[in-house]
Amino acid sequence: MQIFSLILLSLSLAMDAFSVSLCKGLKLKTKLFKSAVIIGLFFGGFQALMPAVGWLLGRGIIEYIDKFDHFIAFGILAFIGGKMIFDAIRGEDDKTSDKLNIKELIVLSVATSIDALAVGFTFSFNNSVNIGLYAAVIGGITFAVCFGGVFLGSVFGTKFGKPASVIGGCVLILIGIKLLLEGLGVLSL
Repeated sequence: MQIFSLILLSLSLAMDAFSVSLCKGLKLKTKLFKSAVIIGLFFGGFQALMPAVGWLLGRGIIEYIDKFDHFIAFGILAFIGGKMIFDAIRGEDDKTSDKLNIKELIVLSVATSIDALAVGFTFSFNNSVNIGLYAAVIGGITFAVCFGGVFLGSVFGTKFGKPASVIGGCVLILIGIKLLLEGLGVLSL
């Protein structure tokens, strides 16, 4: 795979994580740099880890996971998006605006990197793939994109507050629906 193709693949894999990072940034008011680094490391780390895991697992387990991964991703993103909307309407988002929930970050990182697991599986068919390099590029690009997404989300969150959190929650739900429809074969992008 050429480096340009790898960069495009990395950017496409990072888009769901970018959207979630943007939504996380909506709630941040202080400690922005530290939070952006942490969020970028979680999403970038999982996006790097999953192709390597997919590559190692090969055909055996991926076929089993592939049958229901879209349901898991949809459920997680719909739940967290719904919670964001609910908290914004109730005014709860202001109380926890500067705290990152590590368990939530892990769950979101897994939900947005399941597609990278499948990509890693496809890499296992090609003996010329340097999985270490590919995983590093995918993870690095995801880190950078998510780092920027947190800052961009913070700008919108500071200016628009609760409406931005409601929109962010809706975006997460829509990403979940998109992943579900793609997994069911109804939508192909």
